[in-house]
Amino acid sequence: MKDSYTQLVNSPIGKKLAEALGLPRPTALRRDEPGAPLLADPRVLVVGGPASDPLARRLLAWGLEVHRHPSPGTTYGAIIADFTAVTDPGQLQEIALGVGAALRSLGSSGRIVVLGRTGSTEDDPELVAAQAGVVGFMRSLAHESRRGATCNALLLDGDFGLDAPALEGPLRFLLSARSAYVSGQPLVVAAADGPGAPDPERPLEGKVAVVTGAARGIGAAIVRRLHADGARLLLVDVPAAGEALTKVANEVSGQALQLDITAEDAGRRIAETARRAFGILDVVIHNAGITRDKMLANMDAARWGSVLAVNLSSQLRMNRQLLESGALGQHPRIVCLASTSGIAGNKGQTNYAASKAGIIGMVAAEAEDLAETGGTINAVAPGFIETEMTRAMPTVTREVARRLNSLSQGGRPEDVAQAVAFLASDAAAGVNGQTLRVCGQSMVGA
Repeated sequence: MKDSYTQLVNSPIGKKLAEALGLPRPTALRRDEPGAPLLADPRVLVVGGPASDPLARRLLAWGLEVHRHPSPGTTYGAIIADFTAVTDPGQLQEIALGVGAALRSLGSSGRIVVLGRTGSTEDDPELVAAQAGVVGFMRSLAHESRRGATCNALLLDGDFGLDAPALEGPLRFLLSARSAYVSGQPLVVAAADGPGAPDPERPLEGKVAVVTGAARGIGAAIVRRLHADGARLLLVDVPAAGEALTKVANEVSGQALQLDITAEDAGRRIAETARRAFGILDVVIHNAGITRDKMLANMDAARWGSVLAVNLSSQLRMNRQLLESGALGQHPRIVCLASTSGIAGNKGQTNYAASKAGIIGMVAAEAEDLAETGGTINAVAPGFIETEMTRAMPTVTREVARRLNSLSQGGRPEDVAQAVAFLASDAAAGVNGQTLRVCGQSMVGA
């Protein structure tokens, strides 16, 4: 959808007007393009102690130019702050202020990645407090970032270093243009067995994926992204969307399946179709969902029940049937579409928010079962995304919603698709049971 405001305030006349009135000036975000370099500027500043040396070697292997101290007049494509060795709150200051000294040197659509560790009740209170402080630091720094820059955190869950294979995929994702609309988010990474890091250009090569709600909108964007990343596809949507479904399926040389996912045997039918068409199923994307908004005082059983049935109960049932079917591959990946409404709530959406919060709970609860199969299950929670649904919002409401995030603009369906594709790939083998928000660090919710 066209964002006329952003175009206006970035024009010569509009720029002066925005500066005079103190209006936000969203930056056109750098998004992923085939063959584009990992960073717009290959120079990366790594702030931290000797424990960061393995990280520096990894960045050099990626063809990046690593700096350990800020240089006057030098711009950077990214800043990486390593807090993993911090065990006391007093140790935060040196690294934090080292990042601050370089912030003005961060280029447009730059990346800040903060590295920390998870704390547990068995750790010293000083360590837990310090590492919790790392997350607070990251969230506030994301709000301070300018010119389309993002700031996110990778938290190591376990006693392993920055050269661990499980860290490579998440770090590359957060540095890349694929994470253009992800900011202010902590992502926990655990050590993981299984295949190594995939080809960054074709991370889903040879994989078979099913996408529900695939006929239009975010679902169709996910299909196109997975196809570009090398996956073979089974597309699912309701019979009423059959024509649009067939069109998208033909576009990506995929297999279309018209199916109501609330059917009791939906999971078994998907498994059988995947077996016949491809022999196996590696990736499951639960994208299908509906809204039936109404204030709770006016909510009826049909509105409430249909939303919970489509958005949540069907996924629980399909996951169980798919796991029991034997159709899933050796390292299955399940990705579910949640929403920031499930985190913060939304007026008139008690049913929708309940279903999306339920998805967040579901992926956390099913993570252990998936891990036992060598797989993962995660969720993506979009914020304000430019879709047909947001196009129908009143103009003023839509403009306010667009600006209520650190990037001062709405996201695109392809931003959601990029996050889904990352979690669907072996690059995210160390990420399990989590919900990744794609919201530009929306001020609504956590």
